[in-house]
Amino acid sequence: MPRILVALAIGFSSFLPCLAYADLTGQVIHVTDGDTLTLVINKEWVRARLAGIDAPEANQPFGKLSRESLSDLCFWQQVTVIPKGKDQYGRIFAQVLCGDVDAGAEQVRRGMAWVYDHYVKESDLQPLQDDAKAAKRGLWADPYSKPPWKWREVWKE
Repeated sequence: MPRILVALAIGFSSFLPCLAYADLTGQVIHVTDGDTLTLVINKEWVRARLAGIDAPEANQPFGKLSRESLSDLCFWQQVTVIPKGKDQYGRIFAQVLCGDVDAGAEQVRRGMAWVYDHYVKESDLQPLQDDAKAAKRGLWADPYSKPPWKWREVWKE
């Protein structure tokens, strides 16, 4: 029985930092879109999804601008990753600090992402979104902008 536990511990050792929810430090090497980064953490490539937000899809209006905005914030920088868990695609679901800037909050403030209220019920991000919407920043300049979770529904049909 102890051998099984040792094998499991060795097999899951790469997941232990995430499971323990310890802050991690890494370097951003790729920006997939406005809410997803690839980082090198402890010599391993790790994909991280920004917690609490959802950015436009690549083929959606503002998709390219949202990706560029996140890239301007974080690309090639040392960042702090505060894991919240893992999503269904195996990405770390996390708050990411690029310098002293919360990347997810900044994306919402710039109007480059929505608060993902399907998963976030109470959020410090909502006032940032309300302000961006009132100022018609980013995607809020388009009265027909549609959140990605609704955009994806149209493409499923």
